[in-house]
Amino acid sequence: MDRQDGEDTGTAGWDAINAALRALYPGQEPRHYGTPVSHTLGGDAPLDGISVYWNESPRPHWHYVTYGFSELYGKQSDDPQESGFGFELTFRLATDDGRDGGVPTWPLNLLQNVARYVFGSGNVFEAGHHLDANGPIALDVDTQLRHLAFVADPRLPAIGTPNGRVAFLQMVGVTDDEMAAIRRWSTLGVMATLEPAMPSWVTVLERASLLGDPALAAQVEAGSRREGSGTGMLFVDTLDWSADGTCITLVFGAAQVESVLELLPLRLPHDRPLVVLGRERQWRFEPGVADDLQLDEDSARCVLSDATLAAMLGTVRAERGVYALPGARLQVEVVPTQLRDGRGNVIREIG
Repeated sequence: MDRQDGEDTGTAGWDAINAALRALYPGQEPRHYGTPVSHTLGGDAPLDGISVYWNESPRPHWHYVTYGFSELYGKQSDDPQESGFGFELTFRLATDDGRDGGVPTWPLNLLQNVARYVFGSGNVFEAGHHLDANGPIALDVDTQLRHLAFVADPRLPAIGTPNGRVAFLQMVGVTDDEMAAIRRWSTLGVMATLEPAMPSWVTVLERASLLGDPALAAQVEAGSRREGSGTGMLFVDTLDWSADGTCITLVFGAAQVESVLELLPLRLPHDRPLVVLGRERQWRFEPGVADDLQLDEDSARCVLSDATLAAMLGTVRAERGVYALPGARLQVEVVPTQLRDGRGNVIREIG
């Protein structure tokens, strides 16, 4: 699906993305997957469409590009510098089937699901962020890739449009231990180290962890020791809290508990906070001499002493239940995480 350039068409943002892609893929007509009813007209798919291009370099792959995070038509937001959320997503998927093998459609559902999270929560991704996919990124494929890292698309730089700036953020599938390394160090540090073994960060569903290479693992470990953890923000599906008298119950999904528990000792003892972002609320952990809790409707500030942090790490598990912490002021409730397919059907429960 293409749209003719020209401001009188009312699609200036869409046209600017098309122009950037025509420069990258001259003469190639993309496979475009539109949305029957757009989100602005009440449809359940947030994105207006996704275009897919064939790319031979650095290995044969399909290049997916979204339309809908930015302002595709008229300017509606108040920020003249940014178009909409300020980005579009891309995804590069390796294939051995050749150009005539057909475009895999599961990434379309993956991109729409990420869009549902962004549109529902208002949380905006940037290069250097990461996201737990709560299971394999392709549900019907045997893959070890269960997480997503966000980097600047290496061949599609940010553009200026009549509606503001649009960056192209590439999602990259990563394994459990690669994500653990990202949390211990940083997304951009780990991804830059792995890029020689994963050129252009093309996602290969069948691959094993690249940290099986001792040389790469040593480089990543050295970066972590040198710089510490740069992961100050964690995106989760389930985050809530409630107050019963003086006791606050903090609610996490079972699939996210291990990530929170892994990051807290990598941040707080180094005098660095950890912000957990849910769809509608955010919880900020901070280090301190004495425990403290300050709650607003949609945000919370939680200061943990060394003793309470140690108790939390030793008590809370990724299993459903309520875990009391010292002082009777805070307890953590872990609820099951439901994994859903592209149509929203529950296929598995964690915890």
